[in-house]
Amino acid sequence: MKSKEKLYLVKFGGSLITNKKKPYTVKRHILDRLVREIKLLREEGYKIILGHGGGSFPHTSASKYRTKEGFIREDSKYGMAVVHYDAERLNMIIMKKLLDSGVEAYPLQASSIAISSGGIIKEMYMETIRHLLKHNIMPVLYGDVGMDTQLGCTILSTEEIFRYLAVELSKEFSVKIIMCEAIDGVYTKDPNLFSDAKLIPLIDHTNINEVLNYVSGAYGVDVTGGMKHKIEILYKLAEMGIESIIINCKIRGRLIKAVEGRRVKGTIIKT
Repeated sequence: MKSKEKLYLVKFGGSLITNKKKPYTVKRHILDRLVREIKLLREEGYKIILGHGGGSFPHTSASKYRTKEGFIREDSKYGMAVVHYDAERLNMIIMKKLLDSGVEAYPLQASSIAISSGGIIKEMYMETIRHLLKHNIMPVLYGDVGMDTQLGCTILSTEEIFRYLAVELSKEFSVKIIMCEAIDGVYTKDPNLFSDAKLIPLIDHTNINEVLNYVSGAYGVDVTGGMKHKIEILYKLAEMGIESIIINCKIRGRLIKAVEGRRVKGTIIKT
């Protein structure tokens, strides 16, 4: 049987590429370098779907309008539109960086191609994504507000988008997920606050429940549910044979090493 072509779902975390303490602020030096690394990987022939978090762009407005909870007050529908606008603002900054670097990339709004129920994507139009991949154009998706049959609207995290994509595309590709974050991986405590926090190099069936007890929110809270949400989704994918790794991409070259299959410090999630 012919082996499946490899496909990498790469996420730029919101905390990595934006300053979450300063609304609507991009860490341009990090984003510039990451774009260069994506360009190099594509030149080496790697097939990639890029996703990115919202960081201080839509998280600011999503928190203000409590968008994750849906249509809960008079200004919820207006707030939904503001959140989408903010998410798209960051996406356009990233797209300009990619295009200025000569990367053949094309943005897709999950809000336009997906429908969720209770925050879980139930349907997503996949043919556009497959068409882009067929022609070696890199799809770029991002955390966004989305239409939800139960809530009216809700936040569609990049992890939830990746979950759906990984399941669908694993029929055709050998899928691996690489989460580029601002820390080395998953820790027993918030490493920014506790000097005795220990990196968890591997999450599998032997420690998943223990790890979920360690983490709460995003070591702090964000509007997508944070680290716990991330681990729960990635472990469900691991049970289907789709491996993930969470790495610190503030450090030059780690993304390239992870895609190339070289050993890199981080947290691997598999069964």
